[in-house]
Amino acid sequence: MASLNIYSALAVLFLTCGAAMATKENDQIIKDNNCETKMGLPCVLEAFTSIFKTGTISSKCCGELVGLGKVCHSALVKRTLENPLFKDLSPARIIAKSIQTWNNCLALIDSPSPSA
Repeated sequence: MASLNIYSALAVLFLTCGAAMATKENDQIIKDNNCETKMGLPCVLEAFTSIFKTGTISSKCCGELVGLGKVCHSALVKRTLENPLFKDLSPARIIAKSIQTWNNCLALIDSPSPSA
């Protein structure tokens, strides 16, 4: 019975350290790439709503999101998911919406403008 408690404690310690390492890794990526300065607040809110709630993102904000870069985008989404305020959200669902938003924006930015 004591060995079960030791294994349980080790599992909790391993999971906690893994989460802390992931947080530090995302924070380092964000810092190294100046991710928090590359988008204006209105577009940050649009992107957040599109990924974490229900909403759309304008073509202007898609341009800012793509300009942010995929590395920054992914690190910011992952760091947000690590916040206890979002513990009830499904990480798989949020990651899927994040990828969908990124791909939609990339397609919108890469597509030629309709001629007048």
